[in-house]
Amino acid sequence: MTLIQWILFIGLVQIIHFAGTWKLYQRAGRSAWEAIVPVYNAIVLMKIINRPKWWVILLFIPVINLLMFPVIWVELARSFGHNSTKDTWLAILSLGFYNFYLNYFCEDKYIENRSLKPRSEAGEWISSIVFAIVAATIVHTYFFQPFVIPTSSLEKSLLVGDYLIVSKLHYGARTPMTAVSFPMVHDTIPLINSRSYAKKPQLPYFRIPGFENVERNDIVVFNWPVDTVQQFFKRPDRKIRKPIDKKSNYVKRAVGVAGDSLSVVDGYVYINGVQTQLPSRAKTQFYYTVNTGGQALSQRSIVDRYGVKEGFFDSNLGVYKLNMDEENAKALSNNPKVKSMERDIKPKGELEPNGVFPNNSFGWNSDNYGPIYIPRRGDIIELNSENVALYGRIIREFEKHDLKRISENNYSVDGSPTKTYQIEQDYYWMMGDNRQRSEDSRYWGFVPEDHIVGKPVFIFMSLDKDKSGLDKIRWDRVFTTVSGEGERQSYLVYFLVALALYQGFVFYRKRKKKD
Repeated sequence: MTLIQWILFIGLVQIIHFAGTWKLYQRAGRSAWEAIVPVYNAIVLMKIINRPKWWVILLFIPVINLLMFPVIWVELARSFGHNSTKDTWLAILSLGFYNFYLNYFCEDKYIENRSLKPRSEAGEWISSIVFAIVAATIVHTYFFQPFVIPTSSLEKSLLVGDYLIVSKLHYGARTPMTAVSFPMVHDTIPLINSRSYAKKPQLPYFRIPGFENVERNDIVVFNWPVDTVQQFFKRPDRKIRKPIDKKSNYVKRAVGVAGDSLSVVDGYVYINGVQTQLPSRAKTQFYYTVNTGGQALSQRSIVDRYGVKEGFFDSNLGVYKLNMDEENAKALSNNPKVKSMERDIKPKGELEPNGVFPNNSFGWNSDNYGPIYIPRRGDIIELNSENVALYGRIIREFEKHDLKRISENNYSVDGSPTKTYQIEQDYYWMMGDNRQRSEDSRYWGFVPEDHIVGKPVFIFMSLDKDKSGLDKIRWDRVFTTVSGEGERQSYLVYFLVALALYQGFVFYRKRKKKD
């Protein structure tokens, strides 16, 4: 929606509110005009329904306000004596238009200083559940969000089955762009498997200031820029165009940030001509072809001793294709059964069947890629055939401008012929440490700033799908930090001690109150 459309929409909402409540304001001892002044009318309304003024803030928070509006409609009805279950359902199902009935066809007196305690046990339960959902949605949207690692693209740093806490505070919380959405879920409502949001209206992108920027080599959660699958991992055949904040969540490492020039040479990332050095906990992985001359390697030793989680084993031929990090590869190469060992790398100029971003005409592949410049806000790029191939999607898809080719190396933007284009936001290059098991920016390109979700900071649980019982839990990873140097340290014991102390304090308070 454009700014003018939003102003008209907000004006219409104020008119509807005034038309349905001005007499109710008067019956509550207020003036009719107070029902039409934006924001002020909400403050007065909180006083009428005997609720705190800070509730007004919740009415202006996207998604949260969808939960609060029905509460306000019900509270307004109860302020004039309409407390029955029937009144409650009428207020909710009519989408607040029950107020018109109260305003024009009822003469019930206003109940000042009414009791806010629910009149039934069911009412108390519903009230508690609603505000629990409101609180959880605020935390989920603006502070922290749980996330599970579904693939092995960041193997060693993050494992399949790691359950993460993703901080929205580090890079700044992004306010919802999808205004109408089911709370506490992403793009699909569980069980019924239906879309959890309405595509319109869409709010403009806005991010609350964070306390750090996306730094090179940060692990980042972001919305997959090219996502069109209806349900990730479930219905990849069904295509649907999604709003930005409802695209599937991905987690990768930001190997390049805005302003960097990136190359991949024989699988290694170079930034501005210098090879990237990953944090100590990160392990770059590749596929290796291992030849034992017909001698069989123990599959158990391959898994347990050399940390191989993925690979192809042909013990009869003595040829193995193993996905592993360089440290374990070096150790395996010293095994007396190993005759030869070679890292599988596509040579420069060899094209991949399905191509890499932006297309095969550049002669790049996933192991030898670039150089490519990662644009930043304010950059001015020349519009020629090469740059349009690289940055055309940015102009059309991410920055929503009409880019057209007039003739050879002549283009127009939004109908005006121009030789240059100014980039409007920062972009990032996301890759997995497991170089040949990662679908990343090499295949679909840049990640815009407005697609950034947050920074993983904590692993609160880690489950190994190949084990059972208590062995399924990777205890050494539970309650550990995502970032940091050296060996991981679990804070589980500290958490359990703090929880025990808290429970002891609660018990002591209850006992003291009872005495």
